[in-house]
Amino acid sequence: MSNEIYKIKMDVFEGPMDLLIHLIRKAEVDIYDIPIALITSKFLSYIDWMKKMNIDFAGDFLVMAATLTQIKSKMLLPVHEGDEDEDPRMEIIRPLDEYLHMKSVAEQLYQRNLLGQDTFIRKSDNKDFLPHDGDEIIQVGLFDLIDAFQKILDKIPAEHKIDLTSDRISVQDRISEIVNILEEQGSVIFTEIFSDNCTKNEIIVTFLAILEMIKLSLIQAVQHIQTGIIRIFYL
Repeated sequence: MSNEIYKIKMDVFEGPMDLLIHLIRKAEVDIYDIPIALITSKFLSYIDWMKKMNIDFAGDFLVMAATLTQIKSKMLLPVHEGDEDEDPRMEIIRPLDEYLHMKSVAEQLYQRNLLGQDTFIRKSDNKDFLPHDGDEIIQVGLFDLIDAFQKILDKIPAEHKIDLTSDRISVQDRISEIVNILEEQGSVIFTEIFSDNCTKNEIIVTFLAILEMIKLSLIQAVQHIQTGIIRIFYL
């Protein structure tokens, strides 16, 4: 394999607002009462993680990080009695609220299309995954995939270092392997794509291959809300 480092461009997936929403939902807090210190710390951690994984993100993420850091600093300033200054968090809450509204409308439209796709049901070989009355199937976002992937990485011994330039298998090779699996099965549970005896590098290359395939519209990742199962479907 070539020792050229493989990069995944972030801007074709989701932006900084999506990451912010993801973090707020994970923290289970109200949008109007964001724990800015916690969210800022988590946001910066994601940026560091994406750098480590060689995910090329847009400058908007750095702008958002700077904005959050600035708001965090303002929140630390003493509040004097009688001051009627606006909550510094409103700088991010207003655009976030608008973005959430637009995203909600888009997700509702997507949900209708998703449940109406005959191919979605036909390609599944796992009957337990098929939606029953009252069940929900949602499209999986990039940061949900990152969280699921991080759980897999956490099982690998810490002493196993990451070196994306010395891997035995390339992203393109792994894409071909995943395509072969999906052509035979139609779909596969996300965690089952990662073999137990893979090295940390091979696991990372597999994840990058999945991201590349999503970008190329070769696959779709969806989650069964009731079970939490993430499944990859071949399009």
